[in-house]
Amino acid sequence: MDALSEALSAVRMTGAIFFSAECSAPWGFKVPPLARAAHMLSPGTERLVGYHLVTDGEALVQIANSPDIPLAAGDVVILPHGDPHTVSHGSPATLFDSGAFVGKFMAGKLDTMRLSGGGELTRFVCGYFGCERHADRLFLAGLPPVIRINVRGDAAGGWLESSIRHLVTEAGSGRPGCAVLLSKMAEALFIETLRRYMEQLPPEHTGWLAGARDPIVGGVLLLLHHKPFHPWTLDEIAHQVGGSRSVVAERFARFLGEPPLRYLARWRLQLAARLLQTTHKPMLQLASDVGYESEAAFNRGFKREFGLPPAQYRRSVASNGAGRAG
Repeated sequence: MDALSEALSAVRMTGAIFFSAECSAPWGFKVPPLARAAHMLSPGTERLVGYHLVTDGEALVQIANSPDIPLAAGDVVILPHGDPHTVSHGSPATLFDSGAFVGKFMAGKLDTMRLSGGGELTRFVCGYFGCERHADRLFLAGLPPVIRINVRGDAAGGWLESSIRHLVTEAGSGRPGCAVLLSKMAEALFIETLRRYMEQLPPEHTGWLAGARDPIVGGVLLLLHHKPFHPWTLDEIAHQVGGSRSVVAERFARFLGEPPLRYLARWRLQLAARLLQTTHKPMLQLASDVGYESEAAFNRGFKREFGLPPAQYRRSVASNGAGRAG
């Protein structure tokens, strides 16, 4: 496997919804911060990623501190961090607040959202998919607030668009398996966007995805994610990827901003957080499972990363609902 595949396999996707929007110019709507609604999608959802696929017409996406992004038919825009934004066409007198719709959609009422200005028509497939917080340390790390790609330039993109459009028509049908299909297609759309984004990154770019594309750093990431509880040393990592200790350390720090073993320690703590949410293992056993020789060392490391000792984190998750601690 490659580093991206390993990372995607390590982060659980928790659900997805699609819905249609039909808007005639001039129109505009604003989307609130998606973090507020993450827990409404499904248990265990800690991060919400939003996306808009334009199937007909034009639109403009605006987000604070970023250039405006014009959209045409076939464009997909993904908001990896769930930032608030607006989508519009023309000069509407007011922007419709879609916050109320978000709660309705999360509850499974997937009626088409319609805004009527009487002019040129734009059709969307919009939606959200949820994942665990671990994605922040991996493929979401270093991504810009907005990513735009076009899916109409090749057969793979065309298949993806037509499949999503078909599923949207089925979203309210209640047919068996529909929810799972929606979730899988949302995941496929996101992965295809990440792949195309990686291919377009300039050589000087840094961050997790840029590192995963680098032969040496990508090899290190693959090792660490494939065997996160192996007692890795820098010597062994360098030997496995065919580089020297100094080259591996320098390149990894340039792309990821920290040494390989510190990255590994933080990733182990992310996995520990998942175990605290999903198992009832005694703390000493859990500490040993994630590579700590003592419960005290595990407690200190976990509190540095999450701001709470592991036992308190577990109680907080249990009382507030999965994914709500931290």
